[in-house]
Amino acid sequence: MINLIVVKVGGRALKLGMDYVLSDLARLWRGGEELVLIHGGGDYVTEYCRRLGVEPRFVISPSGVRSRYTSLEELEVYVMVMAGKLNKEIVSKLVRLGVKAVGLSGVDASLLLASRKKRIIVVDERGRRRVIEGGYTGKIREVNLEFLKLLISNKYLPVVAPLAIGTEGELLNVDADQAAYNLAKELRASKLVILTDVDGVIINGELIKEITINEINEVISKVGTGMNRKLIMAKEAVEGGVNEVIIASALRNEPVALALNGLGTVIKRGD
Repeated sequence: MINLIVVKVGGRALKLGMDYVLSDLARLWRGGEELVLIHGGGDYVTEYCRRLGVEPRFVISPSGVRSRYTSLEELEVYVMVMAGKLNKEIVSKLVRLGVKAVGLSGVDASLLLASRKKRIIVVDERGRRRVIEGGYTGKIREVNLEFLKLLISNKYLPVVAPLAIGTEGELLNVDADQAAYNLAKELRASKLVILTDVDGVIINGELIKEITINEINEVISKVGTGMNRKLIMAKEAVEGGVNEVIIASALRNEPVALALNGLGTVIKRGD
């Protein structure tokens, strides 16, 4: 889908800049752009977990990446918030802006098929490695695009919550960045816009305007773990056929349009 734009907005950026993002998406959609939106929402999940008496738990991988540990109890909250409250709130706002928006998750029509991590290695508070039950977090293995392409071809704007169906039929939490990169790659999107609460890739206080995939390994060693993962997946997406990945801020007017015009960090193939 040559001219398709995939947009992913993180939970914190969504909380602070939802109106900016959705009004801009509505304007672009009315202008004829083909769009898919993937949203995060970890902060919302944490808030509702605590309201319901489920204490959120986070783990550290041996590489230093901090991630949410999804117990069965937390999975129930995750599904309610991501595929329910938050997804439908986004869709309702887009509908009020005149958009033919459709809310779905990776579970619907088996859009995202993932394998459950039965065991994971974590680092405890003393720096020791331990193997623990993997919980209900998944790694995406397959993307079923038939239903998504049907929606896009009929001028709908799909709004995707980051849930997946497991290989054993179970519901799984999947990382929203992982979902966005996989969808963009399989759709052969023209551009993937990752909207965050920062201006892009920043090193020593300076915004890096452009990175080629040949330069990514060098840049990775100079940024934090959250941005590390985005850059690693950006490289995979570009190598998989996405023309450009743009990492930019959601916290301004017309954030998607500005990102598409190069305001942020652009990751591309290079010469």
